[in-house]
Amino acid sequence: MIEQEALNLLKQKVQNQNLIKHCLAVGAILAALARHFNQDKEKWRLAGLLHDIDYQETKDNPQEHSLIGAKMLEELGVDKEICQAVKAHNEIHGIPFQTILDKALFVSDPLTGFFVAAVFVLPSNKIADLTTENIINRFKEKSFARGSNRQTIKKCQELLGLSLEQFIEIGLGAMKEISLEIGL
Repeated sequence: MIEQEALNLLKQKVQNQNLIKHCLAVGAILAALARHFNQDKEKWRLAGLLHDIDYQETKDNPQEHSLIGAKMLEELGVDKEICQAVKAHNEIHGIPFQTILDKALFVSDPLTGFFVAAVFVLPSNKIADLTTENIINRFKEKSFARGSNRQTIKKCQELLGLSLEQFIEIGLGAMKEISLEIGL
Protein backbone atom coordinates (compact mmCIF):
# COMPACT_ATOMS: atom_id res chain seq x y z
CA MET A 1 0.00 0.00 0.00
CA ILE A 2 1.27 3.46 -0.85
CA GLU A 3 0.60 6.69 1.03
CA GLN A 4 -2.20 7.93 -1.25
CA GLU A 5 -4.02 4.59 -0.96
CA ALA A 6 -3.66 4.75 2.83
CA LEU A 7 -4.99 8.30 2.89
CA ASN A 8 -7.95 7.32 0.69
CA LEU A 9 -8.72 4.38 2.98
CA LEU A 10 -8.47 6.61 6.05
CA LYS A 11 -10.89 9.15 4.55
CA GLN A 12 -13.26 6.33 3.59
CA LYS A 13 -13.32 4.87 7.11
CA VAL A 14 -13.04 8.08 9.18
CA GLN A 15 -15.27 11.08 8.68
CA ASN A 16 -14.06 13.14 11.66
CA GLN A 17 -11.68 15.74 10.21
CA ASN A 18 -9.82 16.21 13.50
CA LEU A 19 -9.12 12.49 13.68
CA ILE A 20 -7.84 12.55 10.10
CA LYS A 21 -5.53 15.44 11.03
CA HIS A 22 -4.38 13.47 14.08
CA CYS A 23 -3.50 10.49 11.87
CA LEU A 24 -1.63 12.76 9.45
CA ALA A 25 0.31 14.21 12.40
CA VAL A 26 1.17 10.80 13.84
CA GLY A 27 2.28 9.72 10.36
CA ALA A 28 4.55 12.75 10.08
CA ILE A 29 6.07 12.18 13.53
CA LEU A 30 6.69 8.51 12.77
CA ALA A 31 8.34 9.39 9.45
CA ALA A 32 10.63 11.82 11.29
CA LEU A 33 11.45 9.17 13.88
CA ALA A 34 12.15 6.68 11.09
CA ARG A 35 14.68 9.14 9.63
CA HIS A 36 16.24 9.53 13.08
CA PHE A 37 16.53 5.74 13.57
CA ASN A 38 17.43 5.00 9.93
CA GLN A 39 14.25 2.99 9.39
CA ASP A 40 11.76 2.77 6.51
CA LYS A 41 10.21 6.25 6.49
CA GLU A 42 7.27 5.32 4.23
CA LYS A 43 6.36 2.22 6.24
CA TRP A 44 6.40 4.22 9.47
CA ARG A 45 4.32 7.03 7.91
CA LEU A 46 1.71 4.47 6.80
CA ALA A 47 1.54 3.05 10.33
CA GLY A 48 0.77 6.52 11.64
CA LEU A 49 -1.80 7.24 8.96
CA LEU A 50 -3.62 3.95 9.54
CA HIS A 51 -3.30 3.46 13.30
CA ASP A 52 -6.84 4.71 14.09
CA ILE A 53 -8.49 3.32 10.95
CA ASP A 54 -11.16 1.58 13.06
CA TYR A 55 -11.69 4.37 15.60
CA GLN A 56 -15.06 5.47 14.27
CA GLU A 57 -16.26 1.87 14.24
CA THR A 58 -14.96 1.12 17.74
CA LYS A 59 -15.40 4.46 19.54
CA ASP A 60 -18.10 2.99 21.81
CA ASN A 61 -16.16 -0.24 22.31
CA PRO A 62 -12.53 0.69 23.11
CA GLN A 63 -11.55 -2.89 23.88
CA GLU A 64 -12.02 -3.62 20.17
CA HIS A 65 -10.06 -0.56 18.98
CA SER A 66 -6.90 -1.48 17.09
CA LEU A 67 -7.82 -5.18 16.89
CA ILE A 68 -10.47 -4.55 14.24
CA GLY A 69 -8.18 -2.07 12.48
CA ALA A 70 -5.24 -4.47 12.41
CA LYS A 71 -7.45 -7.28 11.09
CA MET A 72 -8.86 -5.00 8.39
CA LEU A 73 -5.34 -4.01 7.34
CA GLU A 74 -4.14 -7.62 7.37
CA GLU A 75 -7.02 -8.57 5.06
CA LEU A 76 -5.97 -5.77 2.70
CA GLY A 77 -2.43 -7.19 2.59
CA VAL A 78 -0.80 -4.33 4.49
CA ASP A 79 2.73 -5.01 5.76
CA LYS A 80 2.65 -7.25 8.85
CA GLU A 81 4.89 -4.89 10.83
CA ILE A 82 2.37 -2.06 10.32
CA CYS A 83 -0.51 -4.34 11.36
CA GLN A 84 1.41 -5.36 14.50
CA ALA A 85 2.11 -1.71 15.42
CA VAL A 86 -1.55 -0.77 14.90
CA LYS A 87 -2.66 -3.65 17.12
CA ALA A 88 -0.10 -2.95 19.86
CA HIS A 89 -0.66 0.81 20.10
CA ASN A 90 -3.84 0.36 22.18
CA GLU A 91 -2.42 -0.47 25.59
CA ILE A 92 -5.77 -1.86 26.77
CA HIS A 93 -4.80 -5.16 25.09
CA GLY A 94 -1.41 -5.51 26.77
CA ILE A 95 0.16 -6.70 23.53
CA PRO A 96 3.96 -6.75 23.94
CA PHE A 97 5.93 -4.48 21.65
CA GLN A 98 7.91 -6.48 19.09
CA THR A 99 9.59 -3.72 17.09
CA ILE A 100 10.83 -0.19 17.43
CA LEU A 101 7.88 0.84 15.21
CA ASP A 102 5.47 -0.56 17.82
CA LYS A 103 7.16 1.52 20.49
CA ALA A 104 7.36 4.66 18.37
CA LEU A 105 3.66 4.56 17.49
CA PHE A 106 2.70 3.98 21.11
CA VAL A 107 4.56 7.04 22.44
CA SER A 108 3.79 9.29 19.46
CA ASP A 109 0.03 8.82 19.49
CA PRO A 110 -0.70 11.06 22.53
CA LEU A 111 1.98 13.61 21.62
CA THR A 112 -0.04 15.17 18.78
CA GLY A 113 -2.90 16.16 21.07
CA PHE A 114 -0.50 17.78 23.48
CA PHE A 115 1.00 19.86 20.67
CA VAL A 116 -2.44 20.93 19.42
CA ALA A 117 -3.47 22.02 22.91
CA ALA A 118 -0.23 24.01 23.24
CA VAL A 119 -0.86 25.72 19.90
CA PHE A 120 -4.31 26.86 20.97
CA VAL A 121 -2.98 28.75 24.00
CA LEU A 122 -0.53 30.72 21.87
CA PRO A 123 -1.70 34.21 20.87
CA SER A 124 -1.03 33.37 17.21
CA ASN A 125 -2.64 29.89 17.28
CA LYS A 126 0.18 28.83 14.92
CA ILE A 127 2.38 25.78 15.38
CA ALA A 128 5.21 27.75 13.75
CA ASP A 129 5.41 29.78 16.98
CA LEU A 130 5.50 26.73 19.26
CA THR A 131 8.88 25.77 20.70
CA THR A 132 10.26 22.75 22.47
CA GLU A 133 10.66 24.95 25.54
CA ASN A 134 6.92 25.85 25.41
CA ILE A 135 6.05 22.17 25.37
CA ILE A 136 8.44 21.24 28.19
CA ASN A 137 6.99 24.05 30.34
CA ARG A 138 3.41 22.99 29.60
CA PHE A 139 4.32 19.39 30.26
CA LYS A 140 4.94 20.30 33.90
CA GLU A 141 1.43 21.76 34.27
CA LYS A 142 -0.71 18.82 35.37
CA SER A 143 -3.96 20.57 34.50
CA PHE A 144 -2.86 21.32 30.92
CA ALA A 145 -4.01 18.93 28.15
CA ARG A 146 -5.23 16.29 30.59
CA GLY A 147 -6.36 14.06 27.73
CA SER A 148 -2.80 13.53 26.53
CA ASN A 149 -1.22 10.73 28.50
CA ARG A 150 2.04 12.17 29.82
CA GLN A 151 3.14 8.80 31.21
CA THR A 152 2.97 7.30 27.74
CA ILE A 153 4.80 10.24 26.17
CA LYS A 154 7.54 10.06 28.83
CA LYS A 155 8.21 6.43 27.91
CA CYS A 156 10.15 7.81 24.92
CA GLN A 157 13.30 7.45 27.04
CA GLU A 158 12.68 3.85 28.02
CA LEU A 159 11.27 2.65 24.70
CA LEU A 160 13.19 4.74 22.15
CA GLY A 161 16.25 5.94 24.05
CA LEU A 162 15.26 9.57 23.41
CA SER A 163 15.07 12.21 26.10
CA LEU A 164 11.73 13.96 26.40
CA GLU A 165 13.29 17.07 24.89
CA GLN A 166 14.69 15.15 21.89
CA PHE A 167 11.37 13.41 21.32
CA ILE A 168 9.43 16.66 21.48
CA GLU A 169 11.89 18.37 19.15
CA ILE A 170 11.57 15.63 16.51
CA GLY A 171 7.79 15.48 16.82
CA LEU A 172 7.31 19.23 16.77
CA GLY A 173 9.53 19.61 13.72
CA ALA A 174 7.50 16.95 11.90
CA MET A 175 4.17 18.60 12.69
CA LYS A 176 5.50 22.00 11.63
CA GLU A 177 6.39 20.50 8.24
CA ILE A 178 2.75 19.56 7.63
CA SER A 179 1.15 22.56 9.36
CA LEU A 180 -0.94 23.50 6.32
CA GLU A 181 -2.33 19.95 5.96
CA ILE A 182 -3.38 19.84 9.60
CA GLY A 183 -4.62 23.42 9.82
CA LEU A 184 -2.10 24.63 12.38
